[in-house]
Amino acid sequence: MSSPHALILPYPAQGHVIPLMELSYCLIERGFRITFINTEFNHQRIFAGSMLDQAKFIDGIHFLTIPDGLEAEEDRHNFGRLTTSLTTVMPKVLEEFMRNNVVEFTCFIADIFMAWALKIAKNVGLRTIAFCPAAAGLLTAVFSIPKLIQDRVIDENGTPMKKEVIHLNPEMTPLDTSILPWCLFHDTYTKKIMFNYFIDINRATSDAEMIICNSFEMLEKPVFKEMPYILPIGPLHNSFESRGDPNLCHFWSEDKQCISWLNKLPANSVIYVAFGSITIFNNKQFQELALGLELIGRPFLWVVRPDMTNKSINCTYPSGFKERVADRGRIVGWSPQQKVLKHPAIACFISHCGWNSTIEAVRNGVPFLCWPYFGDQLFNQRYITNVWKVGLSFVPDENGLISKEEFGSKVQDLLKDRDILARSQALKNFSDISVMKGGSSFKNLNKFADFIREN
Repeated sequence: MSSPHALILPYPAQGHVIPLMELSYCLIERGFRITFINTEFNHQRIFAGSMLDQAKFIDGIHFLTIPDGLEAEEDRHNFGRLTTSLTTVMPKVLEEFMRNNVVEFTCFIADIFMAWALKIAKNVGLRTIAFCPAAAGLLTAVFSIPKLIQDRVIDENGTPMKKEVIHLNPEMTPLDTSILPWCLFHDTYTKKIMFNYFIDINRATSDAEMIICNSFEMLEKPVFKEMPYILPIGPLHNSFESRGDPNLCHFWSEDKQCISWLNKLPANSVIYVAFGSITIFNNKQFQELALGLELIGRPFLWVVRPDMTNKSINCTYPSGFKERVADRGRIVGWSPQQKVLKHPAIACFISHCGWNSTIEAVRNGVPFLCWPYFGDQLFNQRYITNVWKVGLSFVPDENGLISKEEFGSKVQDLLKDRDILARSQALKNFSDISVMKGGSSFKNLNKFADFIREN
């Protein structure tokens, strides 16, 4: 019997490419062949300056590139524009490729945020699987859209009719309408585009034979009880760390020297600060964060992406800041985050609460200080602080600023809270058990692989 061959399509953003690459390696370990679709822009970005920049087959994965429809200089963080372009340009290119190569593939695995592509695959005769790179609980909100409109919780544009607390599932934590994921984009145009996109996702997911997600049973138990057709196979992890090139899904070059720096520091001493691939700061908040890190007097590792500060605003470090913290602070452009979070020197994680970062910290027992930026990050914050109770949230002042005093106070509160530390370790243990041989996610991943082989 020939090896099953999976064609995999992520939404073209860092937080979506990473878990689908992780899934790719999990499937390779189970005898699959993989063809992974990158946009031309992202493929060039990942391999820029390396000897692999023109490669099509790397580390067991065949890479296919297709256009995203945007010009090279356009902003890929404008999700309204990017999403519109993807759904305009990609379908025709993807369908032509699938029809010409259908005999090559056993199945098509689409990021649920690219669920429109499932019908194309189904129509050409491929098996179809949707992969959710976000919390499974997010799908509860997306799948509830028709009922939320019917019950007049939201209008037909997705806008809450009033601020209220709703119960999407009797066993789930109540959800404030102000943090419904489509409400949390920064402009009206993008909110409208993304709400309509969520409606399309809701419809298009019916073309999937199976839905799998990067979560585990104990993490979102009420969701999986209510929606048993969603198969949790996480936490997926960076199983390509030991392979030839660990940067196959990263848009920025990792500063690996920070691990050597951490090796010199005591256990549970370092504050790790990282806000993912999208968060943007204004100058006042950027400086206040820097002063907060100085105020706490502890070692810190701070990830400041090259594009983290708004291009129209000249964000700068406070005068003399780098010199004053040189003996205990390290600032990097991008970090090998999974290695950082598992390092014993890390005491806590100041995070934007993206799902990848959330699940990486959970699987390493690291407590959180939550600083969400947009989208599902506020939904994830609610999990962290209200459901799992493994972190605290910052409280902005009347001007929307998280002050250096608030920053310092919350760091101290978190690090002395033994209950939070204990719950963080308990979640880590559940996570470890889930991926061990015989664990729920281990069995589900094998169940998924067998499902593809046997049909």
